[in-house]
Amino acid sequence: MDDLRFPIGRFVPPVKTATAQQRLEWIDQIALAPEQLRAAVGGLSADQLDTPYRPEGWTIRQVAHHLPDSHMNAYTRFKLALTEDGPTIKPYQEDKWAELPDSQLTPPEVSIALLEALHMRWVTLLRSLSAADLARKFDHPETGVKTLEETLALYAWHGRHHVAHITSLRERKGW
Repeated sequence: MDDLRFPIGRFVPPVKTATAQQRLEWIDQIALAPEQLRAAVGGLSADQLDTPYRPEGWTIRQVAHHLPDSHMNAYTRFKLALTEDGPTIKPYQEDKWAELPDSQLTPPEVSIALLEALHMRWVTLLRSLSAADLARKFDHPETGVKTLEETLALYAWHGRHHVAHITSLRERKGW
């Protein structure tokens, strides 16, 4: 693996409107993320949880807490785009969030439970959306206008991306 930052490759946005089948696959990937995170961190010691997945990278514990932080923001962006016309969303500084005490000290199980509950709600919402709903947009001040469909694809990738940070470290370390 050449770049430990991207164990499953960089996110590639869809170049055209996705098929209904592709959207269902993305939703299924989001639905599976909490279970995959639980399996990825299962059985790790405190020292292992506090090991960075790459030099100068976050620890496994920080990655586990980052997923619900990020996905809560994404869920909120979906709800804003579904209830407002082209809202401008508020970005957040994920690197600074990862340095806060709750991301450094809390057991990962707390964030896994949060991710499970969040994804139950989010997946229920996602499964109810039409193609027209997924064409709705929000404006991200740092990255521009995004459709919900592109955001769906991004977060399907995002969960797998971070779980792979953990599983690839476990593989490299023989854990």
